[in-house]
Amino acid sequence: MQAAKIINHITDWLDSYVNKAGVNGFVIGVSGGIDSAVTSTLGARTGHPLLCVEMPIHQHDSQVSRAQRHIEFLKQNFPNVSSIEVPLTDIFDSLINTFSADPDKDSHAMPLVNTRARLRMTTLYYYAAHHGHLVLGTGNKVEDFGIGFYTKYGDGGVDLSPIADLNKTEVFALGRELGISEEIQQAAPTDGLWNDDRTDEDQIGASYPELEWAMEFDGDDSQIDCRQAEVLSIYHQLNQANQHKMKPIPVCLIDESLKK
Repeated sequence: MQAAKIINHITDWLDSYVNKAGVNGFVIGVSGGIDSAVTSTLGARTGHPLLCVEMPIHQHDSQVSRAQRHIEFLKQNFPNVSSIEVPLTDIFDSLINTFSADPDKDSHAMPLVNTRARLRMTTLYYYAAHHGHLVLGTGNKVEDFGIGFYTKYGDGGVDLSPIADLNKTEVFALGRELGISEEIQQAAPTDGLWNDDRTDEDQIGASYPELEWAMEFDGDDSQIDCRQAEVLSIYHQLNQANQHKMKPIPVCLIDESLKK
């Protein structure tokens, strides 16, 4: 993998996109994970203004501290980077009360997780509109086009996706080339949408390298071992269940003769 050339390619793509769109720069949510760390650094490299937004909602301390240290790294290396912290815990808790939701009930847990992501999306688009910026997406290829591991109109609601053609392993490779901190590179991937420190693998049931293998697998099912069969099953189940996220919104087409 030619990481340096890919970094330059994405940086040039972002720069060109901003210039053609006639906007001022980028807004990105920084979580303390590898995807947002790499994407924010790529955005910073363009020289266009980059606003990094922290949006803690009952966030684990380690995630908050990693995000803060990464933002400081960006500010020390790129004068075009600024940041703001927008605490959303009280707003989220107010929504829980308004919805009369019980976070401890299984039937409420996932809707509230998705509400967190959509609350953050709303926040990013407020600052994007205020500054004349574009919202940078942080989804990678496995999440966006393999298993649909994101919230529709939440972290999936973005203006452009710089790393969506790279799998997680490739994102880590770019992170090493960009000098992303070891603590971020070593941290287990997590969406940060739960009150505990559960990882993506805890939720999915498979690691990203396993999912990358499943996404590319085109062999004989009879020749794989039990774990590989399990991973393939997980991949295909999630891929099928989340097609509604990965395909354009269905439109009911009306025959022109009916409109006359």
